[in-house]
Amino acid sequence: MKLTTAGESHGKALIGIIEGLPSNLKIDIEEINKYLVLRQSGYGRGGRQKIERDRVEIISGVRNLVTLGSPLSFVIVNKDYENWRRVMAPEGCDVNEKTLTKVRPGHADLTGLIKYGQTDARNILERASARETAARVAAGTVARQYLRNLGVEISGYVSGVCGERDENVYKFKDTLKAKEQPLFMLNEEIQQRAMRRIDELKANGDTAGGIIEIRVKGLKSGFGSCMRYSEKLDAALCSAVMSVQAIKGVEIGCGFDSADIAGSEAHDEIYFSDGKYFRRTNKAGGIEGGMSNGEEIVLRAAMKPIPTLMKGLKTIDYSTNLPAVASNERSDVCAVCAAEIILESVVAFALAEAVSLRLGGDDMREVIERYTSLKG
Repeated sequence: MKLTTAGESHGKALIGIIEGLPSNLKIDIEEINKYLVLRQSGYGRGGRQKIERDRVEIISGVRNLVTLGSPLSFVIVNKDYENWRRVMAPEGCDVNEKTLTKVRPGHADLTGLIKYGQTDARNILERASARETAARVAAGTVARQYLRNLGVEISGYVSGVCGERDENVYKFKDTLKAKEQPLFMLNEEIQQRAMRRIDELKANGDTAGGIIEIRVKGLKSGFGSCMRYSEKLDAALCSAVMSVQAIKGVEIGCGFDSADIAGSEAHDEIYFSDGKYFRRTNKAGGIEGGMSNGEEIVLRAAMKPIPTLMKGLKTIDYSTNLPAVASNERSDVCAVCAAEIILESVVAFALAEAVSLRLGGDDMREVIERYTSLKG
């Protein structure tokens, strides 16, 4: 299974092509649209979310809401394009309007200008923008539907915003309530403190990041590989998560905490009862030796503060190399809720790739039969 995306932040549309989907997978388009709306939600979002209301249109690979086995292609139209046509149109436009040379620290601007031989950072930021992740949410929701047919579910929540951390441990079913909250947090007191912190940062022209926890329930053991490093499941998941804009750190299970404890405290003891192996703890986060072990997969990701600040940071003007204040594109104060939805989606797609690699199957019925026959 493979995903390719295309499109710019203020271009005509975002496009995705999913290859390798089996036939006879029922597609719920409204669920895709639901997650696209959730990606645009959350306390601390900016003005663009009021302009766009993302909806997916499937172009190929599906007939009567069922996959055909051919590539599934889709488009998400950028409604804001009409306001940008004069400076973004592929057929010809005014490239001297909306130029950006006061490069923003923390963005792809400067490095992209040098790498791609450009003089206007508009040609870099339009693709580097997190707007691209709308396509990955759409594709990830298709992957979620594929996995659900196997009894695999994905959820998550925000466990921290700009230092306001929730250290409580929650059951999978508890995380399902997170989307009902303005910051996707499960502790109301901590959420209120985090919202006040966001308000303070907004008043000062500043931004916030946070911590996101993603959970996967129902995946059987043995997905991934201990034989080929390129197929290790934890490597694939961490790569998918780190590919999301603004993510600067990922851990699985007890992660970095495992460096500070003894081996006797770090590992999950194994038991056998009623014909099944099980563990009473899950410090490994559901992955051992690069393979799923049948327990819940637990990942955490650190999102840095959004680097486009209203007050601007010190930088240079690329056209003159003179000191300047960074340019200000329309931005959010905190997009941690969007990141949570995006991370669920990229984890879903990475898992679907791993499942497809092991099970194959041209028809969804074959995939389900093969998965059902597996131990673990």
